[in-house]
Amino acid sequence: MLREARIRARIDISEIEARTKIRAKYLRALENEEWDLLPGPTYVKSFLRSYAQALGLDSKLLVEEYKLRHDRLSEVEMQPIISGTGPPGPRERHRPGPGFSRWWLIGGAALVIVILLAAVGLLSGSGSSHHPSAASHVFKAPTHPRTTASRQAALQAARRRRVRIQLIPTAPVYVCLEAASGRKPLDGVIITPGGRNQTYRSKRFRLTLGNGSVRMKVNGKDLSVPQSPNAISYLVTPQGRHSATAAQAPRCP
Repeated sequence: MLREARIRARIDISEIEARTKIRAKYLRALENEEWDLLPGPTYVKSFLRSYAQALGLDSKLLVEEYKLRHDRLSEVEMQPIISGTGPPGPRERHRPGPGFSRWWLIGGAALVIVILLAAVGLLSGSGSSHHPSAASHVFKAPTHPRTTASRQAALQAARRRRVRIQLIPTAPVYVCLEAASGRKPLDGVIITPGGRNQTYRSKRFRLTLGNGSVRMKVNGKDLSVPQSPNAISYLVTPQGRHSATAAQAPRCP
């Protein structure tokens, strides 16, 4: 249906790729129903909606037809039903493991150590009866408020040196997100509304968006993205968000 509609409209596959930001090989896979060449059922449904809208077709009808013909049963539905009416099997007699006697030896040794420590404590207590402050000095752990404050300050400084980013799509949008380490948590994927909006953390990010159909949160602050038919690239650091040049943009498939 998609291929015939595109041919009737005399539209090249590259033009659909430019409109939808979906790679041409995925568009051809949709036309040929080669589902194993696509990332997964969630992306297939998103791609079908975008492709159908670009051709002016009923996207809901296409997605529903795909679900009826190709969606598989979940793992829970595929599990066999186990009947509980059959006779119970023979009970296995519990046998102590080879480490049973070893645990008795360890417990006995621990008990001896506790008794010895208690005896030493009684002797030291009787010898220091004239100096009650000595016992309190031994058992009372010293507090270091300065150390605790310095640790808290160090943790706060570490948080300020990192950036948190969350992307909330309002329509299907291509995303390439690269962390400071070079790892790409979103390596050229299409994200759609209604999915899980995960928060990513790093010292800095390089980001490219296929269009402006997304809201961005940086360190909990909402930042708008201008509507654009072209790709938009940013550098995101603890100091804020800045526009990126083509050389600074991340590279994704």
